[in-house]
Amino acid sequence: MKKFIAYSMLLAGLMVTPLVQAAADLEINTPAISTIKNSMQARHAQLSGFYASGAVGFTRDGLVAVRDANAVPLAQRQSLNGLVAAENNDRNALYKEIANANSHPEWEAEVRSTFAQRWIQKAQGGWYYQDGSGWVKK
Repeated sequence: MKKFIAYSMLLAGLMVTPLVQAAADLEINTPAISTIKNSMQARHAQLSGFYASGAVGFTRDGLVAVRDANAVPLAQRQSLNGLVAAENNDRNALYKEIANANSHPEWEAEVRSTFAQRWIQKAQGGWYYQDGSGWVKK
């Protein structure tokens, strides 16, 4: 009888446990998130020409990468590498801050994945992104 009661209590506990985990609020805003977004917005004007030329593209892990260095004059390549590094630092910080602001730092990978899809969806025609098979022109 004791085993039956214990088993029944276990089943009851499983039944009231939510089966669906809450989703992250990707629009959450904190001072840190605002600072990161402002930095990214300011840099976007500098990067947009590189996206358009195909020199830079969106990676499948939510970052940006130099896709074709030959599309950039040699004199501009160091500057481009700096822009890409700064952009990726901000993107990594953004994903982490959003997960932390949701009180779930363990959600960082899911936040990153969702943003990776968003960047690709919002990309203009002619810009490049990575999928499972490599670089694709939108």
